[in-house]
Amino acid sequence: MNIADYLLEHGDDQKVAIIFEDGQSTYADIRHAAAQVALLLQRQGIGAGDSVGLLGANSLFWVASYLAIMKLGAVAVPFSTMAMPEEVQAQLAFSGCRAACLQNRYHGRYESAFPAGLPLLMDDCLDPASPADWKSLPYNSDFDEGREAALMFTSGTTQSPRAVRISHRNIRANTDSIIEYLELDENERIMVILPFYYCFGTSLLHTHLRVNGSMVVSNGFTFPEKVLDLMEQHGCTGIAGVPSTYQTFIRNTTMARRPMTTLRKVQQAGGKLPAVQIKELVEMLPNAHIYTMYGQTEATARLSYLPPHLLDTKLGSIGKGIPGVELRVVNEAGDPVQPGEVGEIWARGENISEGYLNDPGASGEKFIDGVLHTGDLATVDEDGFIFVVDRKADFIKSYGYRVSSQQVEDCVLALQDVVAAAAVGEPDAMRGEAIVVFVTLREDSVLQPDAIIAHCRGKLARHMWPKRVEVLDSLPLSAQGKVLKSELRKRGSSNGAAVK
Repeated sequence: MNIADYLLEHGDDQKVAIIFEDGQSTYADIRHAAAQVALLLQRQGIGAGDSVGLLGANSLFWVASYLAIMKLGAVAVPFSTMAMPEEVQAQLAFSGCRAACLQNRYHGRYESAFPAGLPLLMDDCLDPASPADWKSLPYNSDFDEGREAALMFTSGTTQSPRAVRISHRNIRANTDSIIEYLELDENERIMVILPFYYCFGTSLLHTHLRVNGSMVVSNGFTFPEKVLDLMEQHGCTGIAGVPSTYQTFIRNTTMARRPMTTLRKVQQAGGKLPAVQIKELVEMLPNAHIYTMYGQTEATARLSYLPPHLLDTKLGSIGKGIPGVELRVVNEAGDPVQPGEVGEIWARGENISEGYLNDPGASGEKFIDGVLHTGDLATVDEDGFIFVVDRKADFIKSYGYRVSSQQVEDCVLALQDVVAAAAVGEPDAMRGEAIVVFVTLREDSVLQPDAIIAHCRGKLARHMWPKRVEVLDSLPLSAQGKVLKSELRKRGSSNGAAVK
């Protein structure tokens, strides 16, 4: 079955599906809007296999466009609203989009990213009086679920984007698994603060549509007290967030003093929340179940979870594989590690992507014989529970986003006085990991660290801004001439400029 039909299969037309700050949409509204977008895309010649870009905030238009694209057998390509226009332009070209759905509020910022002649659908195309009917669109019960449904960008420089190929089968498998272990049903009403273009956020959309649940949407987390007000006002039963979300709730809001009587399920992923703060969250929300989880875009979204009742005895663990997923921690020979030994997490399941778009080299390293080599290093205990200890690659988790250190370095190296640059992550209470950049400069250069930070703030999305820049006489190098980032991570914060 086409995943769009699958997700909407149980949606009650009269039920409110999404509550926005300025209104609400029923399942009937979603079907009607999606049908409109599908028909308009068809008029532009969009059909099976065509890639269609999607850029906007969480909205009826975003949801309708996403479902419409997949309903046509086309491939949805969500773009981040935090990305720079040049990055969107590169991703648009890389994915070969033949059309795009663009929310009006972002047109001015991203207009230059879309080439002249590319068909653009804007959110003013939605007309409540339109005769468009979801049921009139073709329905194929024998739809090939192995076909691509979405391309989800993960990381990489603007010169070399990396997009994960997600199939209809991948989405269905991950959706079913999440619903099973979270025990989701039609009574769910989740607070959504994560963007739908982020795989964690997309998984919330998938699962709650499938169970005929409801979502309350807040675009942004600038005012966390307002989010708490919305949760209480609408009786939210769940919330999902990354570490910085809960760090803000725990340390900088009135959440602890609010009864939160309806809140039952709290989902945390997108990085590791320190054990001490997990304990604080449990104490703060004694009537809620706290789910700590682990996942990757290459696995559609989720890979593992720790059952809430095990937080006392397995605190800090990512648990075990979700239903339908086999997780193993293996050594370099591919053999299971013994308790206490460190190895790489490997994953197998129907939610695992077949690989990256147009990148056979990277696909061949990451996806081998149907097994995802996550690149994350972990240990297991005597009961088989997994504890992540490090990352094999040099990605940095900042505010829940996976940041390419190379992309930050490329930005810094655009400054002519910079000879070399290396970006690493260090633990940070609010960010999860703060980005620290070490540089060497040309002789007699007067370039200051704060100028480098200012340059990055003008070129990169906010979650990619360095917290600190340090100037060194030279970067530590291996015998092969590679920068030893492990040595840089050991350094203190004695030098350089910093921003909060």
